[in-house]
Amino acid sequence: MMTTTTAKKPAKAITKDSTADTKVGTKIFLIGMMGAGKSFWAEKLKKRFKVPAYDLDSLVEMMEEKSIKEIFEEDGEEYFRKAEAKMLRLFSEKKQFIVSCGGGTACYNDNMKWMNKHGITIWIDEPVEVLSERLSKEKSHRPLIKDLDDEALNNFLSSKLEERATFYDQSAYRLSGDKLSETAFSKILAGHA
Repeated sequence: MMTTTTAKKPAKAITKDSTADTKVGTKIFLIGMMGAGKSFWAEKLKKRFKVPAYDLDSLVEMMEEKSIKEIFEEDGEEYFRKAEAKMLRLFSEKKQFIVSCGGGTACYNDNMKWMNKHGITIWIDEPVEVLSERLSKEKSHRPLIKDLDDEALNNFLSSKLEERATFYDQSAYRLSGDKLSETAFSKILAGHA
């Protein structure tokens, strides 16, 4: 009951073989499109499971001493993606965590392969209409969509989701709107205890 199959193929479950050299425990990477609610769920799960939660974009901002917007404008997306991958790799040292990843994190620098090896990946998959409604109120803070009107935003999100779905599909689990609940996350974690 935890996964849905609205994309090209359902996400695969982690098998014993793929995690044999790594104790996953409560090492959770939340992936998905911007506006999907990854930060929201990271905070909610942090309280429920008493595990530290981190926002990957915020950590990159602290490391670079610039906002994501400034990094994109001054250094470019490629620089940002390298900084993001570097910060992500630091989680190999931590025993328990929940990381809310940026929308593009899964698509660069073999990040999905790395995250699947070092923890549990969960794709929070919300419909484009929901993403568009949420993001239309906060476009100015997001470099990739700051100049888009509502129609262009909807088209951009549809295109990005199609482009990124191949990477998101590599996640161990996929939760969609009506399946998103603390209970669903608990069931996932119970399978990795």
